Amino acid sequence: MSTTSQSPKYGFTTTILHSDRQKEIEHGSVHKPIHTSVMYGYGDARDLAAVFQNKQSGYRYGRQGNPTVSALEEKISKMEGGLATIAFATGMAAIGAVFQALLRQGDHLVSSSFLFGNTNSLWQTVAGQGVDVSLVDATDASHVAAALTPATRMVFVETIANPRTQIADLKKIGELCREKGILFVVDNTMTSPYLFQPKVVHAGLVINSLTKSIAGHGNVLGGALTDTGLFDWSAFPNIAANFRKQPAKMQGLAQIRAKALRDFGASLSPEAAHQVAVGAETIALRMDRECANALALAKMLAADPRVAAVHYPGLPDHPQHVLATELFTAYGALFSFELKPEIDCFDYLNRLKLAINATHLGDTRTLVIPVAHTIFFEMGAERRAEMGIADSLIRVSVGIEDTQDLLADFANALASE
Repeated sequence: MSTTSQSPKYGFTTTILHSDRQKEIEHGSVHKPIHTSVMYGYGDARDLAAVFQNKQSGYRYGRQGNPTVSALEEKISKMEGGLATIAFATGMAAIGAVFQALLRQGDHLVSSSFLFGNTNSLWQTVAGQGVDVSLVDATDASHVAAALTPATRMVFVETIANPRTQIADLKKIGELCREKGILFVVDNTMTSPYLFQPKVVHAGLVINSLTKSIAGHGNVLGGALTDTGLFDWSAFPNIAANFRKQPAKMQGLAQIRAKALRDFGASLSPEAAHQVAVGAETIALRMDRECANALALAKMLAADPRVAAVHYPGLPDHPQHVLATELFTAYGALFSFELKPEIDCFDYLNRLKLAINATHLGDTRTLVIPVAHTIFFEMGAERRAEMGIADSLIRVSVGIEDTQDLLADFANALASE
């Protein structure tokens, strides 16, 4: 399990660029090399036993840890200002690990109802395994408070909801969870550690899909789970006796690494870890450009009479605009918009020349997708209506293209009507 080490206090990008070099790297390499071995030999069998018994640090087997992956985990911990991080093969594996390792039959989970489609699907699986799940409008912390029961073990929210961009009342929910001793889990994928660190709102665990803005180029899958060091694991009832032997601050991730990463095997490969680490070096540069492009594009579409609605926290009429301004460095690179009924969303999308019809976000290229007909189709019309997802809703993940080129592309597609 990789933890942050003491180092001089640098800015966000400087820290990421030079993270690997804070420790000695083989042969003077600037990047941590890609270690492909899945087994680790010890000259003394007692050392091997001590590693297995957590009496000394070291690697056991590639499924549970790897030097290249460890270097990335330390980088993510520094990005989030966290205590330690575990990397996974995908973002969904990181989310699933939380519930697989920490929840039991009869436990209660309170979650925002405005969720990524696959997370919504996962909640159905969790409920089928005996965990009670309450979905609430988390833009108001009072809804979360009203849903709590004596069996509530966890509250889960996303920073900005995908695709309608609702923003959870993060500060008040964090205060509520701290007062009640409930684990607060925040999916930070939509903002990334560059725009927001959930630690500031008392999150105990932070999830990032490394596939998205952190890696940033649509060429690698990965996920991460970071412990902020704020949650008191000694009071969490579901920690098994053997993990109580760990220092209290490490008990949560120790159990997750064993019960989710080891037992289910959703390990990040060293090759993927290297790609994510290299991509992460430019996250600040990319996000600055993407957020600026998103704001310009959202403003243009909001002013067009052929557009029925634009959902973007950077617009003053967004319900959580003030909250977003208070919490985030910028408003994010994703927004969604609805066309007037007389405009067919598929025809519009097909007229775009630069934007790519694809299901991904946080990429250097601008991506578009008709939400109701694709990524949210499986959940059905009734659930989509509850989430405010109109049939004409188009999600836009804005890239780093030249701003004027993007504006012209989206405007020309409308002008063809």
